[in-house]
Amino acid sequence: MPLSKLLSNNATDQEREKNKDYRNVVTIQIIIVISGLVLTTFTNYEEPAFKDKLIITLFSGFAAFYAFLLWDLLKDFTTNRKLIGIVLVVLSIITIVGLLGEFPFYKVLKIENRREYLFALHASLFPIEVMVIGFAIRDLFSGNVFTSSKLWGAAAVYLMIGISFASLYDLLNIAAPGVLGVDLTLGIESYAECIYYSFAILGGLDNAYQDPAPLLRNLAVIEAVWGNLYAILIIGKLLGLPTKNE
Repeated sequence: MPLSKLLSNNATDQEREKNKDYRNVVTIQIIIVISGLVLTTFTNYEEPAFKDKLIITLFSGFAAFYAFLLWDLLKDFTTNRKLIGIVLVVLSIITIVGLLGEFPFYKVLKIENRREYLFALHASLFPIEVMVIGFAIRDLFSGNVFTSSKLWGAAAVYLMIGISFASLYDLLNIAAPGVLGVDLTLGIESYAECIYYSFAILGGLDNAYQDPAPLLRNLAVIEAVWGNLYAILIIGKLLGLPTKNE
């Protein structure tokens, strides 16, 4: 088989894999956002019954699966084995420690200082989210042909922006409880409310938190501007690309 055909087949396989990975990420992102906005509103965090514990477990499981999919997506962007290995180790530690520490049915891990524990988890995850967003944006704005992976990738990055800012807001709420203007139970409740706040800002909607701390308010402005700028740039980029048939 000619070398050119081998390279073409390899590129096609890589494109299919990337398209699948983007699609998987978007699917779990939608599940996380919907469960964070809907399911958690029916959850009693102070005195959780079986139903509440089940919702918390499901939400934690979705978040853990999302972490794995981010790592899987990262492999489409770089061949740096050291970076891929480090990210896998960090995400594995975050996932295992997070699931064991937050498992509502049994206290597997005894956490002495929950604030420090949650802060460490989010502080470790947030840079990875930002890194994957950076790689994905570079991928979307490279190439001169419109493909389905770019469409799925555009959606994935937009949702990543909302979720990553939610992580940042939750990180700040852990460091200084009450930055949203109300007291929230640290953990799933705080994160779910930060998801609501982040996507309300990203979507240009009014939200229930009208008195956030100045830092949070300013970060929300950055998120809104960045989200709108990204939408304008990616739409312009995708509309200007020819399809393979052209």
